[in-house]
Amino acid sequence: MKTTSLSRREFIRLSSLTGAALALGYYIPATGKAASVITVDAAENLGIELNAFIFIDSTGKITLLNHRSEMGQGSFQVVPQMIAEELEVNLHDINVTFAPGSQTKYGSQLTGGSSTVRGAYKHLMRLGATAREMLIEAAARRWQVNKTECYAENATVIHRTTGKKLTYGELAADAARISPPKEVKLKSRSEYKIIGKPLPRKDTPLKINGTAQFGLDKKLPGMLYAAVERNPRFLGKVKSFDDSATRKIPGVKHVFKVQMDVFSHKREGVAVVADTLWAALEGKKALRVEWDDSGFPHHSTDDLFTLMRNSLSQSGLTQRSAGNFENYYNKAAQKVEALYETPYQAHACMEPLTCTAHFRGDSCEIWGPIQAPDWIQSDIATKFNLKPENVTVNMTFLGGGFGRKAFTDYTYESVVISKEINAPVQVIWAREDDMTQGPFRPGAVYQCRAGLNAQGRIQAFEVKMAAQNLNHQWPGADKESYNDSTTEGFLEPYFESIPHYRFADLPLSSPVPVMWWRSVYSSTNAFAFESFLDELALASGKDPLTFRRQHLGHERYQLLIDKLEEVSGWKQRGKNAGYGTAVTECFRSIVGQVVKVSRKADGKVKIDKVWAVIDCGWYVNPDIIRAQVEGSIVMALGAATKHAMEFKDGKAALRNYDAYKMPRIHEIPEIEVHIMENDERPGGVGEPGLPPFAPALTNAIFDLTGKRIRKLPFQLDEI
Repeated sequence: MKTTSLSRREFIRLSSLTGAALALGYYIPATGKAASVITVDAAENLGIELNAFIFIDSTGKITLLNHRSEMGQGSFQVVPQMIAEELEVNLHDINVTFAPGSQTKYGSQLTGGSSTVRGAYKHLMRLGATAREMLIEAAARRWQVNKTECYAENATVIHRTTGKKLTYGELAADAARISPPKEVKLKSRSEYKIIGKPLPRKDTPLKINGTAQFGLDKKLPGMLYAAVERNPRFLGKVKSFDDSATRKIPGVKHVFKVQMDVFSHKREGVAVVADTLWAALEGKKALRVEWDDSGFPHHSTDDLFTLMRNSLSQSGLTQRSAGNFENYYNKAAQKVEALYETPYQAHACMEPLTCTAHFRGDSCEIWGPIQAPDWIQSDIATKFNLKPENVTVNMTFLGGGFGRKAFTDYTYESVVISKEINAPVQVIWAREDDMTQGPFRPGAVYQCRAGLNAQGRIQAFEVKMAAQNLNHQWPGADKESYNDSTTEGFLEPYFESIPHYRFADLPLSSPVPVMWWRSVYSSTNAFAFESFLDELALASGKDPLTFRRQHLGHERYQLLIDKLEEVSGWKQRGKNAGYGTAVTECFRSIVGQVVKVSRKADGKVKIDKVWAVIDCGWYVNPDIIRAQVEGSIVMALGAATKHAMEFKDGKAALRNYDAYKMPRIHEIPEIEVHIMENDERPGGVGEPGLPPFAPALTNAIFDLTGKRIRKLPFQLDEI
């Protein structure tokens, strides 16, 4: 990390905290040495920058910072829950606030890849333990006793012998003058008081009583509103525009051409800025724009999938391989081939994009539903030639993100507009803007081939994935490179048990922008992988879970299947229902699911129940885990049976929820979630529950009806 001077007053101001007697964080040296715990006062004296997470004032008020965004996945709860465990404070008695975006202070703040817990749990718990030990040391010095005679509990230090007590507030100023210990002992799992417990979320009351601030809630003195008419074709330009009708609308102040960076391209549009939101939106409707859409293909959905299917005749770029697939496939006792297709998807967050920006020449401040504040800080600083410390990025709550709000386009555009009008501005994306502008989850086509030996085990396995590679869109990208996510979602032990395999990528080039979508490529890969494994199990004459067991040598995976069989009653399943299963792995968590389907009175298929077992290793809050797995299943249900983004003449054709259908509450089956207990390293939670559902569902439908579904989405009513 780069070292820079930061005054205590400025740090506290930026953190929206005043009067903190003890402020504790990490200093990460630029030399790459291990991070060390340090106080804000010590950091100021050394002229270095740190990431403070704990603030305790003399009244006993305790504030813990959450350095990740909160889009429903629970970081606002689990980050302070980890710190509070070792700090020995009750979550009911603390305040939680968002940290500002800063790569130099907080490292990665990207809320993506299900990384919040697994990426920071040791640092955060060590920080809480360090603060606790400093407070105990301060009390021991005041009482003139050995610190081993003291312990902390409920934000109080207690002397074991006399029962004397001092609150953290009374000790904070003294503790701030103590050098943080270099080594602290963390609790064993058996000693946890709040980790592993289903504690109520800190953000729930805020969202119920309306005090939680989302992007649209931000208001600034003198703030204007902007709505942008953007080219509906992704590489198109503004040829000309007529704003005569727009300028007649009361409240409209400015109309001008605007660009925003979308990967290596600039998306063009016309911004309408007004003193009210209504005037901006009405002005946008009245605008007349002529577009220049020449020089690039106008792909339709059919065009895209035809290109992908046609590319499968090529060998592709090999991402991962072993042995000699072709040789042993040709020698196999039994060969199986199948083609699978998954669609493009919009993120379709309940909260459309928005961003408020105030550009001031040599500095800039941003507010909004931002999934990667450190990326935004770096992006704005680079593109507007500002010092990173002069770019302040403030996170609000997010009404869903799913990867879309980690992108830098909408924040950049808001700064461009603020700079142009020399005033703070809130840029509003209507639902139609949010739905049609993308970027989207890439559609994909998979060609799967496998050869079984005489014993019914896989001896050769190949998957070719034809899809857009989102890495190819960045400026300067090597477009000859393979997609490094081609194997994402595949269980790691399979690579040990299958002697001959090959995973290849056939990258599609298209103007349609694509990016991360909940569980990224696992959401599409897993449908092909786990559907194909079901077909291989059938070809081998073996039970689907038994077939998987034979190729999974690790005990951890075997125990998960044991649990899945137990909770779902897999071995006792009846003949009047269909049962399907899938087991996938992403972001270091393993999830197995069983779906049960049956016929309704009218003969149509219905989903009766979903059983999910997640092994995410060490975890913080089981309620949040269950909620995330349930939410992932609901989102996967929509993507499998309800919606897909369609393109016509180079434009996204579905503009709102009337066409891009969402699952309704009466369509959601019973979901039962189980969490494996072990001491494995923590894995992700927000995304791994999504990939297994679609293949488990279609495998269940095959079990019931004999109809194999290889293309998503499909309509349950048509089975």
